[in-house]
Amino acid sequence: MATPIGPELLRYERLAAELASLIERGVLAPGDRLPSVRRLASEKRLSMSTVVQALRRLEDAGKVEARPQSGYYVRLRGPQRAVPQLRNTPEEAMPVAISQRLERVLQAARQPGMAPLVAAWPAPELLPIAALNRLYAKVVRTHPTLLQSGSHHSPGETALLHQLVRRSLAWGGPLPTEELLVTNSCTEALGLCLRAVTQPGDTVAVESPAYYLMLQLLESLGLKALEIPCDARHGMSLEALDLASRQGKVAACLLVPNVSNPLGSTMPDEKKRALVALTAARGIAVIEDDIYGDLHFGDTRPWPLKAFDTTGNVMLCGSFSKSLSPALRLGFVAAGRYRQAVSLQKTICSGASNPVTQMVVAEYLDSGAYERHLRSLRRHYETQVAAMRDAVARHFPAETRISQPHGAFVLWLELPEAVNTSALYERAVREGVPFVPGELFSASGLYRNCLRLNCGNPHTPEIEDAVRRLGHLITHP
Repeated sequence: MATPIGPELLRYERLAAELASLIERGVLAPGDRLPSVRRLASEKRLSMSTVVQALRRLEDAGKVEARPQSGYYVRLRGPQRAVPQLRNTPEEAMPVAISQRLERVLQAARQPGMAPLVAAWPAPELLPIAALNRLYAKVVRTHPTLLQSGSHHSPGETALLHQLVRRSLAWGGPLPTEELLVTNSCTEALGLCLRAVTQPGDTVAVESPAYYLMLQLLESLGLKALEIPCDARHGMSLEALDLASRQGKVAACLLVPNVSNPLGSTMPDEKKRALVALTAARGIAVIEDDIYGDLHFGDTRPWPLKAFDTTGNVMLCGSFSKSLSPALRLGFVAAGRYRQAVSLQKTICSGASNPVTQMVVAEYLDSGAYERHLRSLRRHYETQVAAMRDAVARHFPAETRISQPHGAFVLWLELPEAVNTSALYERAVREGVPFVPGELFSASGLYRNCLRLNCGNPHTPEIEDAVRRLGHLITHP
């Protein structure tokens, strides 16, 4: 079939030129959302395919960017950079040994005078600390018997379990209450799930790059990591997972499909559905970390893998550490058919979680304040990530590739091949601008020219200066 020419081609060019003019004149400012495809098609009396052609033309020209499940936005000013590349990973599983190096990095970051670029924590001023303090006082006053007894076997306070079920309606739920267990954090939830479905020496498929705490969990349990390469936009490669799991040697798959850490990628629904089907067919238990699902940048919360699970094979883990307060130490797991085994591990490892904190979070969720807070928090995080991306583009080498996170507040950078970020880190600490070196996100030591930055704080002149000084260390070795 011949390529369409004539009036149809001119229509999408005219629309692209019209929108470009609005951007250049400042009518559409950097960061503004463009009207939806459907609205533009209706208002301009064009086909939706013509509108999409126009928007893609603007995207190719670097004037707008598409954000998953959200629409098209005017690009923020500043140099535009490519995203990190997909890497080849080892074909064999291997033991993990990163904890000692990681502890040195995290301890150094806590020293006075260090820029807050390491730990992925939100700034305290963005969190509803005052409201939570008031609720603690109220709960202690209105529920004076909460601390009088306890049970190692309690799945959680009924009020909080009900709130979790209600929230799961936006995750493709509702989740069955009987699947849920309240935990002391998302980290504990992940560890309990691993204990429930693996034995020392087993192989666990993980994202590459992977969140270093997940690798620490594997290390502490004597498990081997099988690194599966990840795309910076769409997450884990299903083709690679398929090939790696054909021999039946993978016991579990541990991943962050929504807003991964450190890439910030979000797996499309069709890939989620395919991953759930593949792992169920091969008897591979899935442990899903959805801690950043509520912190997406789009209009609609992305569904977790759990939404596509019909066999109970997916264990969904989350917490309120990144949205309410890290100090709450309150998480949960919807454990599917592994619920009894996970519950046993919870009983053995820690028993029931603090009932006062559970009631505080339950009341905060019930008040409706959480959704209002999340809307504000997501705007702050999106602004902070964009500001950090622009700062990196200004101060780092031109060859630097920068992730485009779909939510949350970390940024992954791929520097020129000659840069060793572990060596760079030693110099950076002396200058008060630490970061997390890329090799700590890999069991096999990949990503030596990569690093992760925390964007959880408002982008102040002090943080801009820290990025400038770090960039200077890279360009002046």
